[in-house]
Amino acid sequence: MYEEMMEVFCMNPYIEILRPVNAVMAVITVILMALIAGRFDVDVLLACIVVFTATGAGNVINDYFDHEIDRVNRPSRPIPSGRITRGAAGIYSVLLFVLASALGFYLGPLPGLVVASSSLLMVYYAWSLKKRCLVGNITISFLTGMSFVFGGIVVGEISASIYLGIYAFLMTMAREIVKDMEDVEGDLVEGATTLPITHGMRVSGILAAAFMLSASLTSPSLYIIGIFSILYIPVLAVAVLFFLRAAFMILRAQDRETASRVSGLIKVGMAVTFLAFAAGSGTVTGMVGMIL
Repeated sequence: MYEEMMEVFCMNPYIEILRPVNAVMAVITVILMALIAGRFDVDVLLACIVVFTATGAGNVINDYFDHEIDRVNRPSRPIPSGRITRGAAGIYSVLLFVLASALGFYLGPLPGLVVASSSLLMVYYAWSLKKRCLVGNITISFLTGMSFVFGGIVVGEISASIYLGIYAFLMTMAREIVKDMEDVEGDLVEGATTLPITHGMRVSGILAAAFMLSASLTSPSLYIIGIFSILYIPVLAVAVLFFLRAAFMILRAQDRETASRVSGLIKVGMAVTFLAFAAGSGTVTGMVGMIL
């Protein structure tokens, strides 16, 4: 089934350029907030559509501005491979941003404001901030955390969403730095000033590991302060193992191949962390209690 889905994505460049797997990961942040609030209604469904659309639009506009870098780093993507023209991608991203913002305002003034401002920030990131040392990393990590906050606003769990957003920020910072380590060759061609280019691969590896370790060592506090139940801890332990392995790998070696492997480990660790959030939510805990 997975291979068939990927084949469809590859056959349709307008789906592929959205990077639907990444967009679905963003949607999960809203679902997790719905689990915590125990709320599943039309607003939650619309919020999921908004996050998927806005995230997809951000990926499209990123490819629009990165077409030269992608010729070196990722030549198989829709624009450098010639399957979508750069102009068509630009129009596509604008339409998606407008749709996401309109649906956001339909949910309410505050959700709409979050979506519209995040959309503008994504465009600015792709155009300028991405090439700046750490500024681009902080921007995309902030936007990842804001997905939780957006979901929290929609379901009425703003305080919990801020805590989760902080951890999403830490995990994403680690992965963004590692991805910059992967992309040094193409970024040099484009004249970017990412952390690995300005301060070296060793410093970048240490900082990425520091973000992973800080997130891993402090994440049990979400159970301690009462956001999640005890079911959160055993699943979290698995995620922490992935992050610790990734941290020690990037501290030992900072070559492109290692960075690619570490990036994959971080992605898996983040997915397992999301499962831990779900397992520790009030809705899942209540269901387990009913079964037992």
